[in-house]
Amino acid sequence: MDTSRSSSLTPNGGVSDDASVNSDAAATAGVTALYQAHVMGLIRLAIVMLGDRTAAEDVVQDAFLGLYRHWAKLNNPDKALGYVRSAVLNRCRNVLRDRGRPHLLELVAEPGESAEATALVGAEHQQVLIAIRALPDRQREALVLRYYLDMSEEETARAMGISRGTVKSATSRALAALARMLKEEA
Repeated sequence: MDTSRSSSLTPNGGVSDDASVNSDAAATAGVTALYQAHVMGLIRLAIVMLGDRTAAEDVVQDAFLGLYRHWAKLNNPDKALGYVRSAVLNRCRNVLRDRGRPHLLELVAEPGESAEATALVGAEHQQVLIAIRALPDRQREALVLRYYLDMSEEETARAMGISRGTVKSATSRALAALARMLKEEA
């Protein structure tokens, strides 16, 4: 048996050679750096989209795991943040779809929110978050990406997989709906 080549287990449970180990090391380093720099922002994005911190954390963890598993297939590792952001949005959509989100939402606070989360956000901010969660999915995504993550129309369009004009339309409709909902609450 040739013992001159070292091998190790991959994240997928298989045995890999030295070249694969180097690739795994690059994936680990790249994903770790991205995770450390962006995990909190992505969790906040998912919380706004889902209204549930636990589900938001799960969505973000799954997105980073997917990035790690597919790191070697990335054409441009510099675009990994866009990949993760899109993965978070897609996973949020799946969670909302699986929940069977009701069409008419009452503007009340989510019962599962922690006391700490409620204390950190003032009453006005709570109402805005509740109203944002009541928006249709596409409008909520466009609004959150444009104004919460401060993305350009072009970046938002790429992240959502829609045209720039659709981003403009969805954002405009979302702002109008928010204004109506918040005016009703006042």
